[in-house]
Formats: sequence, C-alpha cells, structure tokens
Amino acid sequence: MNIYFAAPLFAKSEQLYNQSIVSELRTEYPQLNIYLPQENATINDKNAYANSEMIALADTQKVLESQLMIAILDGAVIDPGVASEIGVAYAKGIPVLALYTDTRQQGGRHPEKINALNEIGENQFHYLNLYTVGLVKLNGAVVSTVEALKEALQKYLK
Repeated sequence: MNIYFAAPLFAKSEQLYNQSIVSELRTEYPQLNIYLPQENATINDKNAYANSEMIALADTQKVLESQLMIAILDGAVIDPGVASEIGVAYAKGIPVLALYTDTRQQGGRHPEKINALNEIGENQFHYLNLYTVGLVKLNGAVVSTVEALKEALQKYLK
C-alpha cells in the first residue's frame, strides 16, 4: 500500500516530528510504502531549486499514486500545502487519516472553558478550518494520538 504523508516540513522540529512518526510506521508496518515529501531532495532540498510547478507536479503525482493519506493538522493553522494535498486526496477518493495532537482540545466539557467562549479573547480551544476537517471526515478520520492513528490504519490494511 502506498501512503502519502502530508505534513508541514520547513522547520527542523517539523522534519524531526514527521521523521519520527514515519520511522515508527515503517518499522511496525514494513509492507507500507510511505512517501514523506521532505525526503524528496529533487523538490525539497532548499539549497537547490524547484519552482512551484515542479513541486505541484511531483507531490500531486505521489498523492495520486497513494491508496491512503496520513495528514498532520497541527500548527497555528493547518499547513496550506497539507490542506491542498487533502483537497486532492478528497477529489480522487483517497482516504485521509489526520493526526491532530493539539493539547488545547482537552477539557472540552470543562464548564469554565465553555463559559470563557463568551468572553472576547478567552477561547481556550484551538480552531481548525472546518472545510478541510470536513474533507477528511467525509472519507477518513481525525485522531489525536499516534496510537489512535495506528488503530485507524488497521482498517485500511485489511
């Protein structure tokens, strides 16, 4: 099975996080062929040159060759490239498993957090773009831990 791993990839912390998850998945599921865009030096070696068309063509081809996408939704906003990749996957009927680990999603029933929603500037929760999340949920799932991601992945390995 080909899997496209859609994730922010420009900060070293993002690259290390992506690599740690992909390494764990590759070790646990050696039968999977996981494409991690940051490993494609042709378009992502930032000391070299790749224009927008080269990047769009290379990554879109890999999305289209995939039977499943894993997408990281963490960040101040969903990474624009990840959102675009999710859109391509949705349009082509490729399921998406999205990982969203933001700790601000915890305590969703806490009454003071709920009441704080009525105060300007006191939102205790993180907002995700609902259109992008909707595309994921229409043909996949959003999970909050790597363990839950592995559990959800099992459904597609059968």
